[in-house]
Amino acid sequence: MNATRAASKKKKFRIRTKVFVPLVFIAAILLITYIFPRQGSFKYSFNEGRPWQYGLLTAPFDFPVYKPADQLKAEQDSILEFYEPYFEIDEEVQKNALADFDADVNLSDKISELPAAHKLYIRNMLQELYTNGIMRSEDYDRILDSATGSLRIKIGNIAESRNIETFFTIRSAYEKVLQDVPAGVDVSTIQSADINEYIRENVIYDAQTSAKAQDEFIQQVDISRGIVQQGQRIIDQGEIVDARTYNILSSLKRVMEERSGGSSRNIWIILGQFTLITLMFSCFYFYLLLFRPIEYRNRKHVLFMMLLIVIFLLLTAITVTFDLFSVYILPYAIVTILIRTFIDSRTALFASLTTIILSSLMVPFPFEFIIIQIAVSMVSIFMLKELSERSQLIRSSFFILLTYILIYLGLIMYQEGSITEGDWLMLVYFLINFIFIMFSYSLVYLVEKSFGFISGVTLVELSNINKPLLKELSEKAPGTFQHSLQVSNLGMAAAAKIGANASLIRTGALYHDVGKMINPAFFTENQAPGMNPHAGLPFEESARIIISHVKDGLKIAQKNNVPQQIIDFIETHHGTSMPKYFYISWKNANPDKEVNEADFRYPGPNPFTKETAIMMMADAVEAASRSLPEYNEESIQNLVDSLIDSQVAEGYFKLAPITFRDIAAIKEVFLQKLQTIYHTRIAYPTLDKPQTQPESV
Repeated sequence: MNATRAASKKKKFRIRTKVFVPLVFIAAILLITYIFPRQGSFKYSFNEGRPWQYGLLTAPFDFPVYKPADQLKAEQDSILEFYEPYFEIDEEVQKNALADFDADVNLSDKISELPAAHKLYIRNMLQELYTNGIMRSEDYDRILDSATGSLRIKIGNIAESRNIETFFTIRSAYEKVLQDVPAGVDVSTIQSADINEYIRENVIYDAQTSAKAQDEFIQQVDISRGIVQQGQRIIDQGEIVDARTYNILSSLKRVMEERSGGSSRNIWIILGQFTLITLMFSCFYFYLLLFRPIEYRNRKHVLFMMLLIVIFLLLTAITVTFDLFSVYILPYAIVTILIRTFIDSRTALFASLTTIILSSLMVPFPFEFIIIQIAVSMVSIFMLKELSERSQLIRSSFFILLTYILIYLGLIMYQEGSITEGDWLMLVYFLINFIFIMFSYSLVYLVEKSFGFISGVTLVELSNINKPLLKELSEKAPGTFQHSLQVSNLGMAAAAKIGANASLIRTGALYHDVGKMINPAFFTENQAPGMNPHAGLPFEESARIIISHVKDGLKIAQKNNVPQQIIDFIETHHGTSMPKYFYISWKNANPDKEVNEADFRYPGPNPFTKETAIMMMADAVEAASRSLPEYNEESIQNLVDSLIDSQVAEGYFKLAPITFRDIAAIKEVFLQKLQTIYHTRIAYPTLDKPQTQPESV
């Protein structure tokens, strides 16, 4: 029943994997296609003062040579000096202001008590001011400081040019009323009337008409200065891109990008990008499917790698699209470092190549980019062949920086024929890149916690016997601790032989029996001579205590935040086997009773990786080897063969990706190691006592 349920679960897992992994790749392809820059079909990269890297280029069609941006702007600014902004007179302002004054003549004490001549003067002046126009002081000052000193006033459908000095501001209008007072009119009386309440701005800036007129004005400047005829030679390979040629190439690029802006052309561009992206991701997909099936079935690993690739492609697209900074600031080596740390070097290189090639489709100078980044990726892998210390990441950062500099200098000497012609700002970019990579060790820790991975560095740290949990094990169950050390040595040697993860086995072996700390005296390796706590206990009770060390170990490990990869060793090192001593003893003592096998069976599961399978073999062999009556090659060979063959026969390794060839190699390693451990020593001779000489007479 359990086997059927397990088989059904495994089948469902395979189905989910077959659906999940392709969906992740499809989602990545669609997302990258969406964010991919859409800038046209100009396939050349160029910089002023640098040699042309491609073959002969001729004009594919007639196109204008556009003026450089700074020159065009200077000409536009020059002609705009003669531009006159547009204003219009708001008749309602004058009408309302005069209506308010006429009303106050009868209602306001300040106005009604004025002499008739004063009232008439004020009204006439208001009429004159509004006729001339009153405007905002900011507009007045701006136009006064302009080259023309004039503006255009819209009167119906006609716009006439007028000098700014014919207009008033609120302040100058008030001063005008006080200055032009005729004889018979008292200035102080006029001041007391608060006439500023009737002076309002009636000349309003017409933004829409002004903008339209300004555009028409600017359009008078010719944006081009000549035409390149179809077939005309532009540049050939090796020639330096001077200012004139740079302008022609920029004009050609602009025209081609404008032509590619049509909906039909744009669809073809998107289709081309989608095809290239799909092909690159398909290569990576089939690499995993055919050469890394274990990683392909590991959904967490697939998701991690695709997220990493997509993130760096997204950063590249944003950087190129918005021209934020140089792409060489982006630490592409982190893709290689992280995948190498948690998966393997070949997969890291393949993922890095996928990222670099797709990024090269977005960046300027793709040839240089590919050469530099591929070299850096290779160096990253070489420097992290065996990651066991976090300082290796720091050390590799320096080598990556050195690689960046050397490859760039090599390219400069190759392309320019001189080392002095390079863009030395690139060294600053490489230095910033180096700083980002140097702190990648923090990303290792972050990825470990986010995805549940375990790195070689963490394994080394966990295997330190001074760790609190291991130190407690050595104090409470010294025999178990020594057993764990021996199992660790056996497992590491076997793993190295068949290409499994030796560091993982070493750490897993040290922790696999931590549950024995709860009841250490019940396990033979911790018992003193003549002490046996099982004496007098029912066999099923003894079996329960022995079996419980797996569950106890699980609880202890979880409490101490031991990674799941190590917990797997605790759960699987006995699989679903039985403590046969107590099982057989119970059967012999109760021949007429039916045994409940559940009372005598470990909870499992059975091993499901090469490492956990090796662990199960090493644990059983090391424990049983202590009970051999004599240690010679034959007895050890028989022990190893019988134990491992029985485990195979009982199906404990069906879920583990281990072959009969691997098992044969493991047996050979165990035999050699156990012979070394239990080799017979030569008997040291005893010193013969000298014979007593008879006394002389």
